[in-house]
Amino acid sequence: MQNLESLLKKGTNILKENGLEEAGLDAWLLLEFKTGINRAYYFAHGDEPVSDEIAAEYLKLIGRRAGHIPVQQLTHQAFFMGYEFYVNQNVLIPRQDTETLVEEALKCMNSMKEPEILDMCTGSGCILISLLLEREDAKGAGADISPEALAVAKKNAKDLGVEKRAEFVESDTFSAPYFYKKGGKEGGKYDILISNPPYIATEEIETLMEEVRLHDPRGALDGREDGLYFYRNITAEAGKYLRPGGWLLYEIGCTQGAAVSGMMKTAGFEQVQVIKDLPGLDRVVIGQKPL
Repeated sequence: MQNLESLLKKGTNILKENGLEEAGLDAWLLLEFKTGINRAYYFAHGDEPVSDEIAAEYLKLIGRRAGHIPVQQLTHQAFFMGYEFYVNQNVLIPRQDTETLVEEALKCMNSMKEPEILDMCTGSGCILISLLLEREDAKGAGADISPEALAVAKKNAKDLGVEKRAEFVESDTFSAPYFYKKGGKEGGKYDILISNPPYIATEEIETLMEEVRLHDPRGALDGREDGLYFYRNITAEAGKYLRPGGWLLYEIGCTQGAAVSGMMKTAGFEQVQVIKDLPGLDRVVIGQKPL
């Protein structure tokens, strides 16, 4: 029978042999997930034996991680804005980069009372749900073309206690009948329209790291020929769905700031800004519908 220390070492070595850059961290996260222990317990009780059953289950997870399946898909846990979200193979794993988008939206909402939010290409729902958790007076909708992704978003909304303030709509951007009531002649219904759309050019997808290329859903990555398809589509329609003074916010790829900000200015948005993330890369573009 193995102990905790020897099992962790074995897991780390397997991941190293398979070229995983963060082998030690990944091996630890899977051990923590499988056994429920924390670091302090491990350092005090590293010689504690592990049952053959638990050891076998752990090494099975290690084998799957060695095949470059993301840790988050193995544990079904992803942390974003300090909240724990359920994820699976049907949604993009929330990234820390995207927290910049949520933080900017919160700034835009600062002076709003009871803001209404539309999250286009919602995926796991992490953007909309985080905003609702941060603003208890807000409500909103998340739209996605994938029913499998929407099932994940609905689960997250329920698990995190915002299901009464969030609705989810299956729609190819604004195509669903739901949106006929939310824009057009009557004026927009939303204060915030926010999106982290697919923005990688089709031919670039094959150059991505294996975890992303093989295990993130292709539909959540593919921004068509030049990566800008969804920005064009959403920006062209956004004015119909935003109230005067409402904000349009996008996450972008780090080379797309000029193109996306140009689209927004052409569509009549004001106060258009490109905002950098913590590493200093262009990450968010925002603009306001005129009052």
